[in-house]
Amino acid sequence: MSKPFIHDDFLLETRRARELYHSFAERLPIIDYHCHLSPKDIAEDRRFGNLTRIWLAGDHYKWRAMRAAGVAERFITGDASDREKFLKWAETVPKTLRNPLYHWTHLELARVFGITDRLLGPATAEAVWEKCNAGLAHPDFSARGILRRMNVEVVCTTDDPVDDLAYHKILADAPGLPFRVYPAFRPDKAMAAEHPAAFRAYVESLERAAGRDIGKFDDFLASLRARHDYFHAAGCRLSDHGLEKLYADGYGEREVRETFDALRAGKAVSPAAASGFKSAMLHEFAVMDSEKGWAQQFHLGALRNVNARLTRLLGPDTGFDSIGDFEVARPLARFLGRLDADGRLARTIVYSVNPRDNEVLATMIGNFQDGSVPGKMQFGAAWWFLDQLDGMTKQIEALSTMGLLSRFVGMLTDSRSFLSYPRHEYFRRLLCNILGRDMERGLVPDDTELVGGMVRDICHDNAERYFGFPESRDAA
Repeated sequence: MSKPFIHDDFLLETRRARELYHSFAERLPIIDYHCHLSPKDIAEDRRFGNLTRIWLAGDHYKWRAMRAAGVAERFITGDASDREKFLKWAETVPKTLRNPLYHWTHLELARVFGITDRLLGPATAEAVWEKCNAGLAHPDFSARGILRRMNVEVVCTTDDPVDDLAYHKILADAPGLPFRVYPAFRPDKAMAAEHPAAFRAYVESLERAAGRDIGKFDDFLASLRARHDYFHAAGCRLSDHGLEKLYADGYGEREVRETFDALRAGKAVSPAAASGFKSAMLHEFAVMDSEKGWAQQFHLGALRNVNARLTRLLGPDTGFDSIGDFEVARPLARFLGRLDADGRLARTIVYSVNPRDNEVLATMIGNFQDGSVPGKMQFGAAWWFLDQLDGMTKQIEALSTMGLLSRFVGMLTDSRSFLSYPRHEYFRRLLCNILGRDMERGLVPDDTELVGGMVRDICHDNAERYFGFPESRDAA
């Protein structure tokens, strides 16, 4: 290549875009307020034996692309060797042109391993494999080492209420870490009324975690509240919910208690009863968040595990999910409106995986801004299928048009991979390109300090102020 594909001005199309990125965004530390990294891997400073184990294992984005390219499952999730799986991925990469995987792949190779002189493909696979594996053998490429190299300041993992947070405690007490790791409260299993056997087993796990018997609904709520307290003491300042839609049906206390009794016994309930129970639980969790001053996150709209045959064979979260088309506006308005009327609406971030809902969410959050907290209600970053150039651009444009982009809390990885941190760079470059182009077209003032300050806020400072993470576990 005459010029590296990933170069200093990648995605930066104008002089002002380059100035904004290099002067204001490039060196900012990363606040990754939502991800799925393993706290165990960070606490134990995991070393990865080869590139497949850190790069391909668990990455359903890559798995979907490999299946579409005609790669047999044996080389994706099956019994092929790690080297064989990587070589099949290398064969797939040239087929991903115009898919965000092509950009992500080469950004990650460039930023983590310093590989900018070649593109990944069959002809370069062996050399890339050897160079990356040699790097992974060095302590700088351990789990903690990569977080240092990527200039990560805060990591928020995703944790079930029954988790003992043992690894978070180890990290809180570890001397000399340049980053902080906090849990995030993800109580989805406590709402799974459509799966009575799994719900019953979950209640038993909650009994053990909370150290109390759970016979009735009040016991269930008290135990979850105790776990919420426990997470707060460990530095948690935000919750997260993965939902098809916001559940905001009307319900009565008696009906909710009866539904819990049936679920506690492992009995199936009607769809209406299940929805009422979910609505009650979601409200209770929101009240807990409000009382502690947390932020609450709602990831909406994914249709999960669509391929029943392959989900049975490989399990959930293996690449068989898609964008859903659920109702958004009315249930979200009811949910937020009830909390607002009671003075219990916490800082809220709402994400959608369906781009048709961008303007819906961007306008809905404006209904509940109350001046108490700058940017209290957030239209979250482009998520999952949308965290690519087109999806991020559309999210930025909707928020800019319908709300205040200047108050946006910015990007996250939402990833299980330690190599995903260049996604923050990807977002920052795109943001600076949009704003730099606007400056040169005369759509915003040609004032780099004014616009650069906005870039700094979106890429780091807004999130730092918004979440209010404690400086140490002792300060929690």
